[in-house]
Amino acid sequence: MKTRLILFSIFISIVISACHKTNSEFNLDFETLENTSSINDSSTGRIRTGLHTSSDYNYIISLDSTETKNRKSSACIEFTGDCPSSANLVFILPENYDGKKISLSGYIKTKNVTDGNAGLCISISPLVAQNDTSIKITGTTEWKRYEMTMNLQPDITEEIIVGGYLSGKGKMWLNGLKVTIDGKDIQHSKPYKRKIFPAEKDTVFNTIPVVIFPELSEQEVNNLELLGKIWGFLKYHHPFIAKGNCNWDYELLRMLPIYLKANDNKQRDRILLDWINKYGKIPTDETIRTTADNAFIKPDLSWAENDNISPDLKTLLKKIYQNRYQGNQYYVRIGNGTGGAVFLNEKPYSQMPYPDDGVRLLALYRYWNMIHYFFPYKYLTDKDWNTVLKEYIPDFIGAKNELEYELTVLRLIGEVCDTHAGLWKGGDKIDSLRGNRQAPFQVQFIENKLVITNFYIDSNFAERAGISTDLKIGDIITHIDGKSVTSIVDSIKRYYPASNEAARLRNIANNLLRSNEYTISINYISSNKIKQKKIILADRKDVLHKKRQKDITKCYKFLDGNIGYITLKSIKNEDIPIIKKEFMNTEGIVIDIRNYPSANTRMLVSNLISKPTAFVKWTVNTNNPGEFIFENGYEIPKSEKYYQGKVIVIVNEETQSAAEFAAMAFRTGDNTTIIGSTTAGADGNVSEILLPGGLKTWISGIGIYYPDGRETQRVGIVPDIEVKPTIKGIREGRDELLEKAIEIIKEEQKSKKVK
Repeated sequence: MKTRLILFSIFISIVISACHKTNSEFNLDFETLENTSSINDSSTGRIRTGLHTSSDYNYIISLDSTETKNRKSSACIEFTGDCPSSANLVFILPENYDGKKISLSGYIKTKNVTDGNAGLCISISPLVAQNDTSIKITGTTEWKRYEMTMNLQPDITEEIIVGGYLSGKGKMWLNGLKVTIDGKDIQHSKPYKRKIFPAEKDTVFNTIPVVIFPELSEQEVNNLELLGKIWGFLKYHHPFIAKGNCNWDYELLRMLPIYLKANDNKQRDRILLDWINKYGKIPTDETIRTTADNAFIKPDLSWAENDNISPDLKTLLKKIYQNRYQGNQYYVRIGNGTGGAVFLNEKPYSQMPYPDDGVRLLALYRYWNMIHYFFPYKYLTDKDWNTVLKEYIPDFIGAKNELEYELTVLRLIGEVCDTHAGLWKGGDKIDSLRGNRQAPFQVQFIENKLVITNFYIDSNFAERAGISTDLKIGDIITHIDGKSVTSIVDSIKRYYPASNEAARLRNIANNLLRSNEYTISINYISSNKIKQKKIILADRKDVLHKKRQKDITKCYKFLDGNIGYITLKSIKNEDIPIIKKEFMNTEGIVIDIRNYPSANTRMLVSNLISKPTAFVKWTVNTNNPGEFIFENGYEIPKSEKYYQGKVIVIVNEETQSAAEFAAMAFRTGDNTTIIGSTTAGADGNVSEILLPGGLKTWISGIGIYYPDGRETQRVGIVPDIEVKPTIKGIREGRDELLEKAIEIIKEEQKSKKVK
């Protein structure tokens, strides 16, 4: 008999039970069930379940008393729909636990799991280590015990979630989950008692605006620039502040009204000295804290040597730096399994979508200093980062409403020239401005023209919209609502952060045909004729759903001429040994990375090299903010039997981050050629940044380089042979990059036969 756990809505969840002392009370055996229409906070001690994606109509999660592992019932996740994605059954642990490692074990049974896999999952927020990817169950399997382990860092952990998942098609049962901390059952583990820092007890400015600026003079802008740099410097260096002994946001807001009264540099510096001295004497530390001789990037404190700063203030800043705080900081942690900076205890001020003057300035100060001290590619920005703070002070203070504030933040984010950057949370006014309706087809910039490349809609909508007969793949759009595409792009490109123009145009194309109206008018060229048409727009949510449908096609196949083809978009770990075996005797292999890899492919790379080969090194922050040093990266091990045929790797602007990392690895192959066009130029794990107004963005958190020191950021993966699609090829339905890959392989085979 089965009991339905989850209603078919992403907004409905089920709370299973409370977690107190025993495994049964934890309900990891799925013995009890408590229904509720809301997701309870983990502080209540209750445990929730929830679908991982919005594809909620495609999966049923239920209790099953007929298929169990020595228990009354098990949990069952079953795919029943048309569009496979993934679903999970997760438990929010009601406590944070003191320890070094957390382990999750449990029994899993599967039936006909295809186009994905089943397994266990642990999620720790903020991220302190990567999830164990070794548990990937496919096909039909009997009950078997599995276990996975992750590192704990309880002093910064905010939430721990454990459970099981199913991606793709099929059915899985889950039973007998057990959580241990350092090998001890969680019911006997000690909850972590997080220290309450003095900074958290300061709540005076939680809800009220506090600072209103007058019209700023040049002197006042210069003063605020210096204040922002000193505020950030103290945040990450002053022992009293770095330990969390005061709320540094609020200390700024308290100080600003006094600071704005400074009439000249002398009075300004006296206010600054009094302010810094307020936080106590700097303890002298005999430990020498020099910057490493081999540091790739050294801290930039040149601003503190400005001639208009008083000698006393310079001396104090120098003393703080020489005796700077070492160890785990309240506002930032280095590493934690991600390699980059993890920013902590940053208040998002979500209740203020349009923050007051002082908090908007705070947003600028926060972001500028995070980039200044913790962005590994600061030296690659188009502008000298030291000049950016002053430039944006009038813009942040002068933003008149929520939309202007969001747009100003987005422009600032664009200054870091990083495709990982953008507004990934918040930005509601910008999204609304762009429009909640969208043309139901895809456009891309091909040969510098906006070209229709795909349709997202069913035939009925196509007929109603009039595009099934009037518009065709390969048509060129020249104007949108009377404005040329070129002029539109020029007017909005500064609001699309990107490492290079290829990635920027990729992102712009995704939004050009959006509107809040039900129709847009386009001028386009079709069959060498200039035409005009009104397009009926679809709900943007429906378009995005079509775009994001999980690719369920098999990741590998044979092409004519005994050539193997692999797409990393849908590759799974369990595919790799099959691919290595089946493709060993092919004439050549094409590896398509015009996508984002769905699995770690380094073991596939090892099949392509005759000797162990390093393919990457990276830079990471040290305990000295602003200092980055190189660390050796991965070395690809050699397989016992390696592939000796020709390998062609295809890349383009869709190749980003992990995809670029994979391309770097494949480049080490003994007989590998990369073709296509420059990639997105954003490699390395990301660091998350929260900004006032409930905004969230990312930066590339570690610097990624080839072993010889060549950069990938902004440059991307430069192909050995540049090949781009043409409008003619798009119209003919051809994949010209794949055709070129096959041509190269066949030409090499011909040359071998001649020899």
